[in-house]
Amino acid sequence: MANTTRVVMPQLGESVHEGTISKWLVKPGDKVVEFEPMLEVDTDKVSAEVPAPVTGVLKEILAKEGQTVQAGAEIAVVELGAAAGEPADGRDGKVTATPEAPAPSPKVDAPKPATSEAKPAAAPAPAPVAAPAEQLEGGEHRYSPAVQMLASELKVDLSRIQGTGLGGRVTKKDVQEFAARAKAAPSTAPVAPTVLPSTGDEVIQLTRVRKLIAENMVRSKSTIPHAWQTQEADMSGVVANRNANKAAFQQQEGFSLTYLPYVMAAAISALRENTHVNATFNETELIVHRDINLGISVGLEDTLVVPVIKRADGLSIAGLARAVNDVANRARNKQLKADDLAGATFTVNNSGTFGTLFSYSVINPGQAGILTMEAIVERPVAIKGMIGIKPMMYLCFSFDHRVLDGLQAARFLTSCRKWLEAVSTDTPVY
Repeated sequence: MANTTRVVMPQLGESVHEGTISKWLVKPGDKVVEFEPMLEVDTDKVSAEVPAPVTGVLKEILAKEGQTVQAGAEIAVVELGAAAGEPADGRDGKVTATPEAPAPSPKVDAPKPATSEAKPAAAPAPAPVAAPAEQLEGGEHRYSPAVQMLASELKVDLSRIQGTGLGGRVTKKDVQEFAARAKAAPSTAPVAPTVLPSTGDEVIQLTRVRKLIAENMVRSKSTIPHAWQTQEADMSGVVANRNANKAAFQQQEGFSLTYLPYVMAAAISALRENTHVNATFNETELIVHRDINLGISVGLEDTLVVPVIKRADGLSIAGLARAVNDVANRARNKQLKADDLAGATFTVNNSGTFGTLFSYSVINPGQAGILTMEAIVERPVAIKGMIGIKPMMYLCFSFDHRVLDGLQAARFLTSCRKWLEAVSTDTPVY
């Protein structure tokens, strides 16, 4: 008799304890090959393909598409031995699937019809419970990415749904049933006009990652009162320092020294002086973070990710440059892990690379602000009553007005500008 292995949901990161199965890439009876993708999983951080932990034949799926599963819970049974062309070893155990790098998937998944949602085969359907959906601090409900996307597609208000999942959590089935009841009930609400593509229009289906980004940005703009300030910095010293060090840096490190690490160092110095900027507002209290974990915006072909450099305040300019080069390369090669995208306390954006002069960036929820460095442009400026040409750069700061008022924001920006303007050729890079 062939041996079987029970595959369990992997932990997709240190701070990620569950995942929602968005799509099985194999079906019962299919052969699975170790390290080849077996299913796709969404978390509140990223979407990831999960490879098979062993080679064999998929015997049974225990967790259906749309189901949110705790790390360590059984999700499938794989048959080993003769059925899969492998020798039997007399064991029957559990194997944890190993997640691949959580990169945006190019595949487009069609929305699942409501009738395709089935109960897990391993257990009867959970009975409804009276407990409310799981809440984060501050009373905000926590929903899985799959549930959020389905609710967005069906135009359902999640706060109106009584969850039947574990701990009162709202499931995809809850959303589908609520939408079906709402559709069946008579309604006098006006129907929004449907905009159909005309001849020649290109229709691009949204990827799961793009939908998650959209939902995150809507949540940010609808819950955070954004305010914005800018100051202009004289980058003469920074430009001179980079020019003096870039050749040796390129030879030693193997990549170019850019202006981004300088701005990151300026932000770190300003965050040390203005600690309330490195904070999180959670409705009842303000959490001022001890560590400075910088999120860095990295633009990819079809999306944008914000990997995090943990404890960035312990790094030199060269150390920051190495860290940025590392996460940017791993992002482009689809090698980032869930924990690489979690835990940021502040974000630095570098849209100036593309020539922008003023940016009103959207704040990542859970942070008090985002600093954007713009293009460095030579401009005529007044210098002691005379006109001179200097490399100038605008620093743009979007901030949460619940956390900071205008004076505090201005002090932070001033600290950034003064740090940059104090750089000289003698400022150490290492």
